[in-house]
Amino acid sequence: MSERDFIASGQRVLAVELAALEAMRPLLDEAFGRACELIMASTGRVVVTGMGKSGHIGKKMAATFASTGTPAFFMHPGEASHGDLGMVTPHDVVIAISNSGEAHEILGIIPVIKRLRAKLITITALPACSMAQLADVALTIGKSPEACPLGLAPTSSTTSTLVLGDALAVALLEARGFTAEDFALSHPGGALGRRLLLRVDDIMHKGDEVPMVSVGTSIRDALLEITRKGLGMTTVVDADGRLAGLYTDGDLRRSIDQNLDIKNTPIEQVMTPNCLTVRAGILAAEALAEMDARRINGVVVVDPEHRPVGAVNMHGFLRAGVV
Repeated sequence: MSERDFIASGQRVLAVELAALEAMRPLLDEAFGRACELIMASTGRVVVTGMGKSGHIGKKMAATFASTGTPAFFMHPGEASHGDLGMVTPHDVVIAISNSGEAHEILGIIPVIKRLRAKLITITALPACSMAQLADVALTIGKSPEACPLGLAPTSSTTSTLVLGDALAVALLEARGFTAEDFALSHPGGALGRRLLLRVDDIMHKGDEVPMVSVGTSIRDALLEITRKGLGMTTVVDADGRLAGLYTDGDLRRSIDQNLDIKNTPIEQVMTPNCLTVRAGILAAEALAEMDARRINGVVVVDPEHRPVGAVNMHGFLRAGVV
């Protein structure tokens, strides 16, 4: 095959599978709504099961449910008949997937699912199959040609099943009022989770780690404080401990350009009096956005009395994975 032939083959697969999805659109009828209502009414979990390629799709389906507000897990039908059915409770909803609707591994465990009084939703190609006849709600994807030229490898059928699972998950997500913050709670290790969960309090330097000098301190002594704390800046506070200003590495360069006497010049003559501050509790991503808007590398965290309680620089955001 030439490069052109490979491209043509790939485009044909896309066309066949897109046609299968279009053919499935009118099949999302009242049964789809009943399936969603059944899951919403459940006080247990969604248990997804399927053999072979249907099982692989089922695993992804369960993962999507779980990460979008519908507690779910995958149960292998072969293992189910050897003890894993003990994970199913009367409060659960089982989604059983089989293109033919005749998978004997699933048909063998359905009587036990019924005996456990768990609800059963099936996903099959056609409603006139054994599994669909036993279901509380039977969903169908339709019988469309597989993209495989032999008509053997599950391609269009697995794509349709995957999309139907996504449709269920998203419909349930919307019904639950699931938010981006809710999504982040199940993805704390990802970039989205860090942006939506990490507060500036979680990454700021606090207590004795906050660089701080008083009004009247010389530039030289302020530089010593910057060096000791290693944040490239120091806060300047008044007699009541309230933030009066900020002195940074950039301010130091400007001080040198002015040929100032760093031993005797008080810090308030060269500090930035109206520096950026944020309140404790703000999302780290919001603080970073404020810094980006002002093109600065650090921010001071203050309490309601405008006293410094923390400080964080760009390195802190980088270490926390917020950037």
